[in-house]
Parts: sequence; C-alpha cells; structure tokens
Amino acid sequence: MTSAQQDAPADAAPPRRSRRNLFIVLIVGVVLLDVLAFRFIPPFPVDKPGEPVAGIGDLIGANLEFPAPHVVFPIGGHAPSSIVSFEVSISSSLFTMFFVAGFVAIAGILLTRGMRDVPGRGQNLIEWAYESLENWAVSLGGPAARAHVPLFAALFLFILFSNWSGLLPFFGRIEAFRAPTSDVNVTLGLALFAFLYYHFQGFRHLGVRGYLGKFFVFSGFREGIGAGLIGLFVGLIEFLLEFIKPVTLSMRLFGNIFGGEVALGVITALTIAIVPIGMLSLELLLNFVQALIFSTLTLMYTIIAIESHHEDDHPPIPDGTIGAPLPEAQPAH
Repeated sequence: MTSAQQDAPADAAPPRRSRRNLFIVLIVGVVLLDVLAFRFIPPFPVDKPGEPVAGIGDLIGANLEFPAPHVVFPIGGHAPSSIVSFEVSISSSLFTMFFVAGFVAIAGILLTRGMRDVPGRGQNLIEWAYESLENWAVSLGGPAARAHVPLFAALFLFILFSNWSGLLPFFGRIEAFRAPTSDVNVTLGLALFAFLYYHFQGFRHLGVRGYLGKFFVFSGFREGIGAGLIGLFVGLIEFLLEFIKPVTLSMRLFGNIFGGEVALGVITALTIAIVPIGMLSLELLLNFVQALIFSTLTLMYTIIAIESHHEDDHPPIPDGTIGAPLPEAQPAH
C-alpha cells in the first residue's frame, strides 16, 4: 500500500465530521431561535393580542393566516369581504410586495454596478444566475425565447423571493407582513399580467388577422363543410381555453404557497422545532419549483403565441422515401 492510499482515509474523515458538526449546529440554532421567538415574540390567540395561549388550539390558530389579507392602509380598515376583492386599500401582502420588489431591484443594481471585464463575486453571482435562467429558457423555447429572457428572469426572481419571504419567522406574527404569493389577489394579478403580455406579443408578431387566424380557422372549408366545421370548433375550444390559463396560473401558485404555509404553521405548533427543520427545507425547494413553473409557463405561452399557424406543419417528405426498399446488407468479410 502506498503512502497516498494510507493518507486517503485520514483526508476524507474531516469533511464528513465537519458536515455532521454543521448539522448539529443548525439544529441547536433552530431550537434556540424558537426559544427566543417564543420569549420575545410569543404567539397569542387570534384577535386577542397580548394574552397567553391556552392550549394547542391557540398555537395552531396563531400560526394560521387565512386567505383574507390584513389591511395596513387605511389604518383601522376592515379585511375584504371576499377572497377576490376590488376594494382600494393596501393589504399586508401588497405592503410586503413593495419590500420584495425593492429588495430585488436594489440587489440587482448593487450587484451589476461597475461591471468589469474581470468580475468580482457579486458580478459573478448575477452573471451565473442570469446565464442559468437564459440557458433554461433557450433550451425549452429555442432561439425565439432569448428576447423574453429578461421578463422570464424578473418574474422568476420576484416570485421566488415572494415565496421565500413567507418562511421568515416574524411573518404571520406581525400583521403588516405576509408572503405576497400567499394572497390570491397578488397571484391573480401576476397571471393577468402574463395573460396580457403573451397575447400582446402574439398580436405584435403576427398581426390581428394572423393571430386570430390561429383560433378561427376557415381554411378547412376548402376540404369540405365537415372538415371546416371541425376545424372551426377545435379553434373555438382553443380560444376559450386561453381564458382558463390565468385561472390555472394564479390558483396553482396561490394554492401551493398558502397550503405550504398552513402545513408548516401546524407542524411547527405541534412539534416545536425538530420536524419543522425538514419541512422548512422542503418548502424552500417547493417554493423554488413553483416560481420556476410560473415563469416557465409564461415563457412557453409567449413562444406559442408568436408562432404562426404554418410553423406547426411538418416539412414534406421527399418523394421516393416512403415504401422504398432498404439497401441490402453487405456480407461481413
């Protein structure tokens, strides 16, 4: 056995031991954070601030945040009467959304300020993030997706940090702060923006007649009345399905984020610290996936909208290739 082989186990042991020590430190840190939070920001029964909790029911209720958002402005305003509301007010989700948007904008400005040929750590980070998102977008949508990467990246980063904001310990305990994407009004607004954007791009690239011609197809009548009616019916169904996309986009994001926060709040109330560590890690991953799904679907809807109806047709097969005999196999020498 060589000296290098003898030294290998000794070299491999410290990283394994350091990871175990880091895991122990993280567990102790989470438990300590829960103790400090319970001491300085104790939970209280719903609508009874300052009073101690009387049981596990009060703990669960203190961790739950129902769909109707708290009204921050005007002060003393009442919560909306329904989940989807058009009342003029600033809710806790909108108030938090301003902070998230400001954080993303300021972080982007600071990391990209003074761009140099030899990048520093901040420039490396922002370039790596943007290039990763660009490669993902182009790999799915082709070269046509490159023009829409800025919007795709902006949507992804905004939704990602909006999702992650709800995992901060003081969210749900301070009424003025709430994860924006846990409010269906915010997710519906994002979905309507995506809906208007990709339809605008469709009209912009194909024109009014070309874009509407993707849904109302009359060319099938050249092959007969039956074929024309079938093509027109299918196009009408596709046109109506376009109005379902904002609903599915908004409800998917809202349901996953709100449901995840409810599950995390209930498990935290029941198990205090240890189990929520794994649940919190899972929520970080799921929130990342939900941000990627929303932004990717917006990108793909845009790519589909700007494609003309004729681009879906397959190229003709050259004559003589169908039914032609295959070349005889040459005998092996």
